[in-house]
Amino acid sequence: MRTVTGADRVVVVGAGLAGLSTALYLLGAGRKVTVLEREATVGGRVGVHAGPGYEIDNGATVLTMPELIADALAAVGADFESVTPAVRLRRLAPAYHARFADGTTLDVHTDPDAMVAEVTRVCGAEEAQRYLRLRSWLAEIFDAEFDRFMAANFDSPLDLVASPAAARDLATLLRLGGFGRLGAQVNRRITDPRLRRVFTFQALYAGVAPARALAVYGAIAHMDTSLGVYAVEGGMRVLARAMADAIVAAGGDLRLGTEVTGLDFDGRTATAVRTASGERVPCDAVVLSPDLPVVDTLLPPRRRRRVLASPSAVVLHGSVPSAVAGQWPATHHHTIDFGASWEETFAEISAGRGRGRLMSDPSLLITRPALSDPGQRFLRDGVPHEPLSVLAPCPNLDSAPYDWSALADPYAAELLTVLGRRGYGAVADEFRIDHIETPATWQARGMLAGSPFSGAHVFRQTGPFRRRNLDPRHPNVVLAGSGTVPGVGVPTVVLSGRLAAERLGVRASR
Repeated sequence: MRTVTGADRVVVVGAGLAGLSTALYLLGAGRKVTVLEREATVGGRVGVHAGPGYEIDNGATVLTMPELIADALAAVGADFESVTPAVRLRRLAPAYHARFADGTTLDVHTDPDAMVAEVTRVCGAEEAQRYLRLRSWLAEIFDAEFDRFMAANFDSPLDLVASPAAARDLATLLRLGGFGRLGAQVNRRITDPRLRRVFTFQALYAGVAPARALAVYGAIAHMDTSLGVYAVEGGMRVLARAMADAIVAAGGDLRLGTEVTGLDFDGRTATAVRTASGERVPCDAVVLSPDLPVVDTLLPPRRRRRVLASPSAVVLHGSVPSAVAGQWPATHHHTIDFGASWEETFAEISAGRGRGRLMSDPSLLITRPALSDPGQRFLRDGVPHEPLSVLAPCPNLDSAPYDWSALADPYAAELLTVLGRRGYGAVADEFRIDHIETPATWQARGMLAGSPFSGAHVFRQTGPFRRRNLDPRHPNVVLAGSGTVPGVGVPTVVLSGRLAAERLGVRASR
């Protein structure tokens, strides 16, 4: 593996989970680390919006594999209890509550016995046995790829067979059908269309329709449906704040409200990072953790292969009276409310350049964090309220270059009308929306084509074919975050931080 030598002073650009993870591993190895963050808060895609009297997560709400964050903290001798704020987790049971257009519901449990009972109730005993076979296959996919292909650096596709162990794991993935299509592999193992949706919707995180996604991305479904989904007391934003606290306690220099405008080079080697205030921060190496459009503005211009972006999302953030929400069918932390359409929905939001359109029959993710963390309830105008987020997948700005400044409010009203028809009562009147995220707001934060999911995980943008985390033209510039390896999602961007640190010569424990 190629590494950067002599990198004693490192500047990390961006204090999202990837940048924070990188900084922790570097500090644990005795490096001098400066983290520069444009925003006034840490977290990046796991940040926060402030509403009147409350806070709400403005990005990822689903947490899996929290042990990866614990590993990053452990690099500096910290743990979930020693940081401020302390990280207190609750494993959600069920992980999700799924509602379908035919009126049926299904609780998605990570405990196999509980899930067998639920699948038996909804789909029958034979399908429950098929579910167990699917669960076993997903676990095999995950086990074969995690250490060797997700949590490892690549210099070349040849690294996939560079050792007997790597070749063995690759052979296992081939035997399991990992390079076939996820939808087809899942459909071979279970037959109920509702259950198929539960085990393939995660392909959206990878930016590809289930029918087109590689079966290796069954690993995401395994994380979601077998390894456990967790709620964080105080919200997902606590994770980033805790990591930032550990960085400062370990002697790191964390500077918020500091926008990076460029890099200084001596030949091909970065020698300093420049900020909007005119400051010049010298370095032996630099880690760039923003999304690719920002990274490319900081590096010398060059012709690059066009990156296919994932679909985007519209997210409504606000609050609702607790008494009103208590009457809704969404009585779980995470509810997936599926429309009747499925293949059509993915075709609409992932169509090619200029051909995308909004979902004609939306499937929505509804998040009510106060159901697992009552401390998030608050008074608004003297009435008990709770935070609420509604996420609707949508095409990115390459696929559908809509004018979201004009479309955001009408589309939000349309989504609330859909929810009202699906049994959520007077949601249009009671849900007080304080912020709407759209492809335009994501793009304004530097995200590829206005998508919070960065580059799609099509084959040519997967594994060793994804944007490399060690820039071949600039030997001391390292990338971290969702645009590089291993890809999109909370566990993977935390892993990307560890991989970036390893590129800088850090031997991270595994």
